[in-house]
Amino acid sequence: MLELMICSLVTILPDYLYRRYGQGKRFGQEITLFSVWYELRWGITGCLMLTIALITMIFYYHPSSTSAAVYFRTVPILPEAPGRVAEVNVGFSQAVKSGDVLFRLDSSKQRAALETARRKIAEVDATLISARADIVKAEAQTGEAKASLQQARDELDVKSELQRRNPGIVPQRDIEKLQVIVEQRQSGLDAANAVKESAVLRVSTLLPAEKASAEAALAEAQVDLDKTYVRAGVDGRVEQFLVRTGDVVNQMMRPAGVLIPIEAGRNGLQAGFGQIEAQVMKPGMVAEATCISKPWVIIPLVVTNVQDYIAAGQVRSGEQLLELQNQRQPGTVLTFLEPLYKGGLDGVAPGSSCIVNAYTSNHDVIADPKTGTLKGIALHVVDATGLVHALLLRIQALLLPVKTLVLSGH
Repeated sequence: MLELMICSLVTILPDYLYRRYGQGKRFGQEITLFSVWYELRWGITGCLMLTIALITMIFYYHPSSTSAAVYFRTVPILPEAPGRVAEVNVGFSQAVKSGDVLFRLDSSKQRAALETARRKIAEVDATLISARADIVKAEAQTGEAKASLQQARDELDVKSELQRRNPGIVPQRDIEKLQVIVEQRQSGLDAANAVKESAVLRVSTLLPAEKASAEAALAEAQVDLDKTYVRAGVDGRVEQFLVRTGDVVNQMMRPAGVLIPIEAGRNGLQAGFGQIEAQVMKPGMVAEATCISKPWVIIPLVVTNVQDYIAAGQVRSGEQLLELQNQRQPGTVLTFLEPLYKGGLDGVAPGSSCIVNAYTSNHDVIADPKTGTLKGIALHVVDATGLVHALLLRIQALLLPVKTLVLSGH
């Protein structure tokens, strides 16, 4: 209607003024209901054609969308392992801070595993003390073996010297026995050294490795115990938290509730524009929105991103072939918008439905010296028609509460 009124100002109105004051025709006589169409046929036809062209240009270069909302991501409250709830620390709806314990699962199994790991560490420590005593014992045995070997060698050397000076004074049999005793005690010394080395390696390598494994098992048991405490990952608000003591929760079928981050739905909104406007929508475009949860307020926005893909064309592999006739909705171009000023979305409830207008700006092209005069005038007209769409948005914002509360029948 507004476009029709604007177009009539340059078509029907000049035609009527010429008939009325230029030709002197009067209502009820020369100008009647039957003569209006014939006399103003060019003005009416021109008005309708200009109105259609104006509406097409406005809605193409300054697109509008009613499929807009302040979407936000929620965080499901889930434990990392299934279990039975032993303690609940929050209510149905409550603000929480990051790290706050929301509820605790039964941890008897995890506590038993933790205690077993602690006992294992104590057992390794006791074994380490015993192994150090074994080293002292092995050193004593090594010293004893060295003394016995030295004694046998000395006796062999004495009798060998006597045999060298006075052959036959010492029986050959005694010398051979002493040689065997020396070799035997040398083997005993080697065995004692091996026992000592084994004890040293056990203390320096084996037992520390066993203790490290026991400490790792203790840390793992502590992690499993900590997982029984389900905490808030971010600052936010817990909603619809219905879990109570004795309930069983798991990751697949029984989430405990929903955690809404404090910044959810506060940074921007998303709008779906028609596919025909895909070439017009560009990052950096200025836009405006009015939302149901904050009526009579126009929120200035800027387009930050335009999704390159249309969700309606997404295909999933299945057991049936794709039939395009079953695709009812053509899909929209998803656009991300953020407030032009800080705090622009204050007061807008996350999830609120909105009406969004985006405006094309050709200022840089018009200011370019390479742009011709006719093209510059045409671009000026395109930019100027954005005022009409901005006025329509304000009319929609004015009538939105009336339409919602009165005309919708609620």
